[in-house]
Amino acid sequence: MKHKNILISGYYGFANAGDEAMLTAVIDALRGLADNPGISVLSGNPAETAARHGVIAIQRFNPFFVFRAVRKADIVLSGGGSLLQDVTSKRSLYYYLGVLQLAKFLRKPVMLYGQGIGPLRAALARKLTGFVCRQADVIAVRDKQSLRELALLGVDEKKTFLTADPVMAMRPADKEDGRLILREHGVESGFLVGISAREWQGLACFKKELAKAADALVREYGAKIIFLSLQYPGDLTVSKEIAHLMAEKAGATVIEKRCGVDDFLSLVGNMNLLLSVRLHALIFGALMQVPVIGLSYDPKIDAFLESIGGAPAGDLARITAEKIMQEARRVIADKSLMERRRELLEKLRAGAVKNARLAMELLNGGR
Repeated sequence: MKHKNILISGYYGFANAGDEAMLTAVIDALRGLADNPGISVLSGNPAETAARHGVIAIQRFNPFFVFRAVRKADIVLSGGGSLLQDVTSKRSLYYYLGVLQLAKFLRKPVMLYGQGIGPLRAALARKLTGFVCRQADVIAVRDKQSLRELALLGVDEKKTFLTADPVMAMRPADKEDGRLILREHGVESGFLVGISAREWQGLACFKKELAKAADALVREYGAKIIFLSLQYPGDLTVSKEIAHLMAEKAGATVIEKRCGVDDFLSLVGNMNLLLSVRLHALIFGALMQVPVIGLSYDPKIDAFLESIGGAPAGDLARITAEKIMQEARRVIADKSLMERRRELLEKLRAGAVKNARLAMELLNGGR
């Protein structure tokens, strides 16, 4: 029997632990349901993607290679993340839409796999995204806001499904590897507070407020502040900048090692509290049963926190140390928080697994 060929398109091969976690989750879920499928991935670093994930990896910037990969595929999955939005980059939006349109031109089944749709601000971006999405066979999205966006774009609701971020299908990691990394950086034990930050549209004020909040956590709880870089080395730079702004510099440690998915999960699992601007750091915290506080720069942050019964501490452009500390005190004092979230997390896990089931139905001729 001929093995089915699955092609996955997404933001892979760019040293982002969140996106690599998504790819790991998608591949594991598909392999769990299919009999030895042939999986290919469009990647910015094919050699690394192939070695890390055990797949055929194709240079995503080579049009000939992309065309050939789509032509050979039995199904094309646009895999995870906020690929269809024009806030970060219009160029990347048109790239992902182009891959999907090529797949439909070559008469391939197409699925959007656990995606977040939007924000889409430009009229042309909305028009093209609606045109392409209306041709997709199955669209599984990770939040209700994405469903609403698809409805506004004129996509038939019969082909849309509310699932969850693919990463929610992952199992928690062992914490020991994270402990070893912490020891390598001189951190043994204590009340550990992780901070996962990123640059965003030139904003600087939030860095000062995060530094002030970190100082307050050191003074009030004797916390050790651990800066974690989800996107390497970009997040490492902003982490060092915030650490430098702290008055309590002795209480801060910047993890300078580039961490893969398992290492990052393990590190997060050792935290007593996690403050994050990054969506997938928040998801990692939830997976590892760590209380999280999100700082919002995008509706996807709000949507995820809502899905686990929470809300952001504030908007990144207007956040203050006082608001962060107010939320931190509330979360630290709430000893039953994670127990109450357990049922919500299981629901998200079931939604993440549903992504793969929808993909296999489509691959096998359903829908």
